[in-house]
Amino acid sequence: MFTRFRFRDYDFKLVLMILGLSIIGVLTIGSAEPSLQSKQLAGVIAGFCLMIIISFFNYSWVIRFYWLMYLLNLALLVAVELFGDTGGGAQRWLELGGGFRFQPSETAKILLILFFAQFIMKYKERLNSFPVLIGCIGLILVPWFLIFKQPDLSTSIVLIVIFCVILFVGGISWKLVIGAVAVAVPALALVVALALQPDSELLQGFQVDRIMAFVNPDEYADKEAYQQLNSVTAIASGKLDGKGYRNNKITSVKNGNFLSEAQTDFIFAVIGEEFGFKGAVAVIILIMGIPLNCISIARKAKDTAGAIIAAGMAGLIAFQGFFNIGVATFILPNTGLPLPFVSYGLTSLMSLYMGMGFVLNVRLQAKKSSMREGFLQ
Repeated sequence: MFTRFRFRDYDFKLVLMILGLSIIGVLTIGSAEPSLQSKQLAGVIAGFCLMIIISFFNYSWVIRFYWLMYLLNLALLVAVELFGDTGGGAQRWLELGGGFRFQPSETAKILLILFFAQFIMKYKERLNSFPVLIGCIGLILVPWFLIFKQPDLSTSIVLIVIFCVILFVGGISWKLVIGAVAVAVPALALVVALALQPDSELLQGFQVDRIMAFVNPDEYADKEAYQQLNSVTAIASGKLDGKGYRNNKITSVKNGNFLSEAQTDFIFAVIGEEFGFKGAVAVIILIMGIPLNCISIARKAKDTAGAIIAAGMAGLIAFQGFFNIGVATFILPNTGLPLPFVSYGLTSLMSLYMGMGFVLNVRLQAKKSSMREGFLQ
């Protein structure tokens, strides 16, 4: 379980970037929703300690229990379906008492990365065979369907992205990739077109409205596009240096309560308004820096499982970061994805810290010689 590691191999740069983003999150949440700042700070401290502890666990030993992780993941998602707490029109949480709610769809992202890291390494030589590929697709479809049904379209899209990253790093054939893209692109366009039909049941009503608000924001300016338009106004009003942390200016979009869920979905708008262009760029650099660092670790991983863990976490953070910022700047439809390590949400925060703990362990066991072959070269 534990292995002797060299202290000089510890990735302190990655730890500092994660901590930097987390501190920005705590500060910004303190401005957006002061009552939640202490909870977020406690989550950061607990998550940071958990990450450090996990980083010294040999990931090769942990992922030996991959089927247990998969079954635990399914059990939690089924529990949400049967006993889940409802909020905002969705059933995504488990009530654990004391006002604490747990969101299994967030931990599902990490557990599935760990599961497929071992599963694909075990069947790596036969990954491009029909039975193994169908098995992989079947194994991801079950949790994907349970999450999609909550409904949670944004997280179900994240799972698809993570799954694609995992297969790519695992060594899937380029012929299969090109064939899948050739089929998926027109199929996706067809599904979207059908979903937007008035009598369609593919998407929930609010999901269709969000897409239509993105296509025609003027028509939905007082409804579904309202928050995104205000978010863009807030970011633009911050200019270069921002209006100041916890400012009391009456021109503040945040202070005027024109941003709902400012501590979660639109946390980037608060950063842009209070810290300006400089603060927004700093966050973007950190959001880009962490995945790039993870990719570097994946390239030096001792085995395929380690590469999948590091690359899977890179894909998760990069995709969620891009989509959260894209929503806040109105270059994407509203998805409801949190900004990694910044947005309020203890389940998301702890899950990310847990995943990064395994990435740090992959780095501690990195190959010291040449780069891996194929994708890892």
